[in-house]
Amino acid sequence: MAQQDKTLSQQVADTILSMITVEGSLQPGDKLPNENEFSARLHVSRATLREAVRILVSHNVLEIRRGRGTYVVERSLHEHPISEDELSGLRMNLHDLFEFRLMVEPKAAWYAAKRGTDAEIERILKYGKEEEDFIAAGKDRTEVEQAFHKSIAMAAHNEFIGRLIPIIYKAIYQGVRFSENHEEIVRDTLNDHRMLMDFIAQRNSVGAETAMRLHIVHAMSSFGVEIEE
Repeated sequence: MAQQDKTLSQQVADTILSMITVEGSLQPGDKLPNENEFSARLHVSRATLREAVRILVSHNVLEIRRGRGTYVVERSLHEHPISEDELSGLRMNLHDLFEFRLMVEPKAAWYAAKRGTDAEIERILKYGKEEEDFIAAGKDRTEVEQAFHKSIAMAAHNEFIGRLIPIIYKAIYQGVRFSENHEEIVRDTLNDHRMLMDFIAQRNSVGAETAMRLHIVHAMSSFGVEIEE
């Protein structure tokens, strides 16, 4: 659903979901802050927050425990990723990993630019900027780059893309490790991400898809992975 078609309560529900699935500021089993504090933090009325909570309860993301409060479900429907056990059992090579990304992530970027809420777009840009800061400071950027790509995937609002995130993480981890001593690769990553961020901020879905495709092609080229025409 396009951002402009969503009610305020649906947008708040998306924000809370991103706090769980992208930011990690809310973890499975956590209790939500009290209503007054949480509504003030999200800059909405308590009535809007209650409706957002009802939406997430209906999707088994949150649960209301009578007399105790509202909690993030321990293993909710939005978070059934491919497990580490399943990943370890898959005989994936770099070609397969990047080919998978090439099939999935450009279209995810297209949908993110179309469907992402204002808060989700801001979150994508925030992680992109944090990655730039980490690179400038010489810090390990693995987690923030994973969060950048996950925030794009979540903004696409497709459950199956969200469940495939662990595979994308695996490719990103290998990419970051490989590029640590290759300034040209890091420079390409920065330029690609900036272009991707610009298109997403403009809600230019075609541009976002093209930028993501270019980013992955650059990565494949860096690894010497064959790109089929």
